[in-house]
Amino acid sequence: MSGKIKIFADSTCDLPSSWIKEYNIGIVPLYVVFGDESLRDGVDITPEQLYARVDQEGKLPKTAAPSPSDFISAFTPFIEQGDDILFIGISTELSSTCQNALIAASELPEGRVTVFDSRNLSCGIGLLVMKAVRAAENGAAMPEIIELLSKTVGEVDCEFVIDTLEYLYKGGRCSGMQNIIGSLLKIRPVIKVIDGSMTPAYKVRGKKEKALEQMLSNALSQIDQMDKDLIIVVHTMAEEEALFLQKELQAKSGAREVQISTAGCVICSHCGPQTVGIMYTKKTA
Repeated sequence: MSGKIKIFADSTCDLPSSWIKEYNIGIVPLYVVFGDESLRDGVDITPEQLYARVDQEGKLPKTAAPSPSDFISAFTPFIEQGDDILFIGISTELSSTCQNALIAASELPEGRVTVFDSRNLSCGIGLLVMKAVRAAENGAAMPEIIELLSKTVGEVDCEFVIDTLEYLYKGGRCSGMQNIIGSLLKIRPVIKVIDGSMTPAYKVRGKKEKALEQMLSNALSQIDQMDKDLIIVVHTMAEEEALFLQKELQAKSGAREVQISTAGCVICSHCGPQTVGIMYTKKTA
């Protein structure tokens, strides 16, 4: 491969818009679909608008991957100006996004587009994107960046607490009875990303603060293994809780940077409002 490397991600990477602009990261949006209306995540609809519409209509939207033609449209201008493309996408266990990017790559000049499966979601993807961006800035070639990502992908720790079971219920991920019982008992499921899939890790009964403290304790127990370059606290309309976690992590982890980010519409539609998570990478050999 030759020329500059242009880093792309999809909209589920949930990186702060200021970083996307500063580091010139290309974003290919997924879709949020209400009936016959397909809206581009973060372009045509915001999380606030999504939640208002769900409250009004009483049902969740579906989500859809970008089409191969979406990727071709996004990649072509950069290829034509001599850039090579590295696309880092949401886990193939959760979406056909990477598969569609590969179809697009096969229709573009050979060897110009590399697709990397993050095996993650939200800022778990974002952490890998930032690794790639910084490596490219330091002059790393594509094979070196892919080697770095391949070493790091299994070391991403992504854990988040869901405030309400309602969205999991509406999305078909828990039964109506589970929703009723969970709401009555104030059971808050904590989700981890394991092997590319969302996996219930444990449940915390009682106040949300208890779940946040448990999640914080889990992260801090990994301090010795933690890559302290960057920790990201991501949330869906839970700024107060995110600020609490940021403050605690800054004080106790020794990380160089603890960044807060807000989740986009696709993540919001699956997890619901008031979700908050901690994401970091562990050291690689």
